[in-house]
Amino acid sequence: MTRLIRSSSVSRKLLLLATISALGGLAACGDKPEPESAAQQARSVTVVPVAERAISGAVTASGPLVPREEAAVNPEVIGYRVAEVLVEPGAYVRRGQTLARLDGALLQAQIEQQEAALAQARAQAAQAEAQAARVEGLEGQGVLSDEQIEQRRYQAQSARAAAEAQAAGLKDLRTRQAKLNVSAPVSGLVLARNIRPGDLAAGAGEPWFVIARDGLIELEAQLSEADLASVRAGQPVRVILQNEQAVQGTVRLVSPRVDPQTRLGTVWVRLPQRPDIRAGGFARAAFTGAGEDSVAVPETAIRYDGDGASVMVVGPDNKVDRVPVSTGARGGGLVELQKGPPAGSLVVESASAFLLEGDTVRPVRKGAAAAAPAAKAPAAKTETAK
Repeated sequence: MTRLIRSSSVSRKLLLLATISALGGLAACGDKPEPESAAQQARSVTVVPVAERAISGAVTASGPLVPREEAAVNPEVIGYRVAEVLVEPGAYVRRGQTLARLDGALLQAQIEQQEAALAQARAQAAQAEAQAARVEGLEGQGVLSDEQIEQRRYQAQSARAAAEAQAAGLKDLRTRQAKLNVSAPVSGLVLARNIRPGDLAAGAGEPWFVIARDGLIELEAQLSEADLASVRAGQPVRVILQNEQAVQGTVRLVSPRVDPQTRLGTVWVRLPQRPDIRAGGFARAAFTGAGEDSVAVPETAIRYDGDGASVMVVGPDNKVDRVPVSTGARGGGLVELQKGPPAGSLVVESASAFLLEGDTVRPVRKGAAAAAPAAKAPAAKTETAK
């Protein structure tokens, strides 16, 4: 009897546990969320339209940095030794400033000798003129023959001419003496100095000094014949120096001709005066505002793989389609689409997004993405308050 009671008690306990387990399972089934739709599971991606945009910096070129105008300085007198050099490369000089001096000891001796010869010639001229004056008006009086009178007049004229020749010689020596100071013909920056004290001034050879007029250095950029047509004087230019510093320049002059061999033309770009802009250097230029508006997308939207360049276009059904493109000019973060989706198409802004053809996405236009979190914030706060 006791065993029967115990067995019945165990059976009731097992039945109770089974009932509780079944009720828990039913409750769990009732709380299970409904499965999300494909649209709800889609990723949010930022999209931008294919549109006509001005591609700044589309035309690029490079070239050397050259003085806008060079002045070569050489001595005007030769045969004298250099006594002193007064400037070094990198110095800024004014027009007329003395750059070097020549030794004038020999020339000074010649000047003193010429001054003595001039004094003697002037004395002889004065004596001859006095003798000619004493016979003035004696023609036909028998005191002196007409031949003697004419001879005295000619002697006076000859003595005066000799004195003037000596004076001209003295003036030439004094002019040479003034030219012993080699001076700057223009104001500007000294680029080179090719002379040393003790060197002999000669008529041939490289210039003693090279000066960049007003210190102006500019970029001499080489452009193709096609790009040259889109550049104009006064156009702004972004110039990148070798130290990767960017400076703002302006097109000063566009070459009127193209080299028939290279098919390149020259554009001279005016640059600001800076110590890191040096003649003989090299720089790159991006001509902003060149060309007309082009159908373009951001550079980040271009995807490159084994099949070439492409963009991911989001269709009306929010599905992604890979469209091959042919790119053109670049600049300002944009790429010209010479071939690809038509203007107005929406493309995924970031090509690095892991998307496959046919994926469904939730497109968010650029600019609206930043506003979305702000709209959700108040709702989250209210829910918490509850």
